[in-house]
Amino acid sequence: MDSVTSRQQVAKAAGAVAPLQLEQGCTTRRVFDLVADKWMLSILCVLSEGTARYSALQRAIVGITPKVLTQHLRSLESNGLLSRTVYPVVPPHVEYELTDLGRSLRQALQPLLVWGESHLDEVEQAQSARKR
Repeated sequence: MDSVTSRQQVAKAAGAVAPLQLEQGCTTRRVFDLVADKWMLSILCVLSEGTARYSALQRAIVGITPKVLTQHLRSLESNGLLSRTVYPVVPPHVEYELTDLGRSLRQALQPLLVWGESHLDEVEQAQSARKR
């Protein structure tokens, strides 16, 4: 049980609402650190369409640098969210695809994407109003 959950359970038992604290290493922070990044989410979305080569990912994710794409692909692979297949040909042929774990994460993120599509206009209006 992580410290956020235990603190909330103690507060609930005492009849109070504990403020949410995201301590280093708690489950919530660890999950956020894993995916709360625009590039990670973009890579997951592109790969949810199927297997892709490095160059296809770079074309599909406008604005990502080669260094950042490589770092994020390595991180996703080390976290078990994507697999990297290298074919022994010249020039090298490398393909990336989501693992079952990566696909399950993509499915979990679907409601967030739906929320974004439904409310993006409202967010942009609020941003415009604040700039005035």
